[in-house]
Amino acid sequence: MVRIRMQRLGRRNRPFYRISAVEKLTRRNGPVIENLGWYDPIATDPAKQLSLNEERIKHWLDQGAQPSDTVRDMLAKRGIGDVKAWEADRAAARDRVAAKKAAEAAAPPVEPKKK
Repeated sequence: MVRIRMQRLGRRNRPFYRISAVEKLTRRNGPVIENLGWYDPIATDPAKQLSLNEERIKHWLDQGAQPSDTVRDMLAKRGIGDVKAWEADRAAARDRVAAKKAAEAAAPPVEPKKK
């Protein structure tokens, strides 16, 4: 199975990522099938933070490639891929967090042990 995921490059405290189509079982910086873009989280200009080859990404998605969670977020924000499924997953995650916080608030406080 092919995954669309990021490869970390750059130096210490200065990350830079390539977005690539990679076989699922390949290690993080292993051989790639095709480079599909890059992401620079340090860039201050939003236009220079992300570059995607949308045509090739759509091709890989049509072929059955699965994006990683982070790449899926990036693609959904650009309107690529299944945006409705992404929004549903994000809403479910927010609901889980809210339910967990409500359960913690409703639970009785734990008193520390006395020596």
